[in-house]
Amino acid sequence: MANNGLSKTEKRVAFSLASVFGLRMMGLFMIMPVFALYGQHLEGFSPLWVGIAIGAYGLTQAILQIPMGILSDRYGRKPIILIGLALFALGSLLAASADSIYGVVAGRALQGMGAIAAAVLALAADLTRDEQRTKVMAIIGMCIGFSFALSLLVGPIVAEHLGLSGLFAMTAGLALLGMVIVQLLVPNPIGQAPKGDTVAAPAKLKAMLTDPQLFRLDAGIFILHLVLTAVFVALPLDLVDAGLAKEKHWMLYFPAFVGAFFLMVPLIIIGVKKKNTKATFQIALLIMIAALGAMALFANSLIVLSVAVVLFFTGFNYLEASLPSLIAKFCPVGDKGSAMGVYSTSQFLGAFCGGLLGGGAYQLLGAAGVFTVALGLMCLWLLLTFGMQNPVLLKSYTLEAEVEGKEQARAMATELSQLPGVAEAIVVLEEKVAYLKVDEHFDLRQARAVLGSSN
Repeated sequence: MANNGLSKTEKRVAFSLASVFGLRMMGLFMIMPVFALYGQHLEGFSPLWVGIAIGAYGLTQAILQIPMGILSDRYGRKPIILIGLALFALGSLLAASADSIYGVVAGRALQGMGAIAAAVLALAADLTRDEQRTKVMAIIGMCIGFSFALSLLVGPIVAEHLGLSGLFAMTAGLALLGMVIVQLLVPNPIGQAPKGDTVAAPAKLKAMLTDPQLFRLDAGIFILHLVLTAVFVALPLDLVDAGLAKEKHWMLYFPAFVGAFFLMVPLIIIGVKKKNTKATFQIALLIMIAALGAMALFANSLIVLSVAVVLFFTGFNYLEASLPSLIAKFCPVGDKGSAMGVYSTSQFLGAFCGGLLGGGAYQLLGAAGVFTVALGLMCLWLLLTFGMQNPVLLKSYTLEAEVEGKEQARAMATELSQLPGVAEAIVVLEEKVAYLKVDEHFDLRQARAVLGSSN
């Protein structure tokens, strides 16, 4: 059996790239809980423009995410990541110097032009072994979740002491720190992982969009981030109206997010034990629907709003963590890059549309109207899940492979992939091992016969 742990280099890759991703996402997230409260001095301030400013980065992210990934294939991962972080820093400085909300919108759009997600994930794939890639991606995902939680704590505190300009200046500093980490700590790749698993292929995007299971997940992440952005246009203003001073908002957000993380754990356990991801997914949606209903009906009650925020993040955390994993399970083998490209684009488009919808609905209907519209969208998502399938649960095997030469390794991988129950087979010549993903129909003896191993 081969070593299933991360190597020293893979650990360095995982934590350095997770830091880069986390610093950048924290810079994007910090504005969400504070802009509606601390941007009121800006010329042209209105709820609609608040929503546009919060969601503006999503439009440029959605447009450039796949092209930036393709450029990283041609010109190298690190140069594209550094260019993206530089654009993010410039956008932050533009927003920091703005005296009108229109300048902030321009700055946020420029921030979004630094669309480095695909390039960062592709670099992580280039620098890790196939069988360890999921662990590295999980570390990056956890860091993004942590950065969101930390932004809810840090954003209100920084805005209270340094103002909105200081907050944007801090995000520029975070981007520059990210550039230093990329230059000094991230290893340089010698080769590149297969494109199908890392960067979207434009020719395959139509197939990803028309796949019914993937479409449900892409629609889901679109609605989830639309709702998140719309809620954070209205919620900070609503909390002030309910009696919570703006400088104390972090005292609600951060404990609520942490508490929601622990409440999410039973959902994960139930889903694994019952082998019914669909049912657990729907429970999480119902929790979010209940939270939004409470926000809409009891907009003036701080106690009810506090409980609703905890419930909202409980459902949100579970869905946010589950969706990328489900995309990877439902997409065709070798097409993860294209599937994740559509998924990421849907996510950022949702953030942009959420800003527009949240700002417009607040201006016309108030906070309760925003929460009601968001509730309706979550109900629509719940209806979409009724056609959702439970993913096939796969086991992983790492087996010794007596193989010499690329041709023999390729033939062995082909023969293994054709065995009953084998969903994916990868033979690594340098390590003389085979990595298999299999279902309950798999017969280990057949695989050993192919490998010519005594395992």
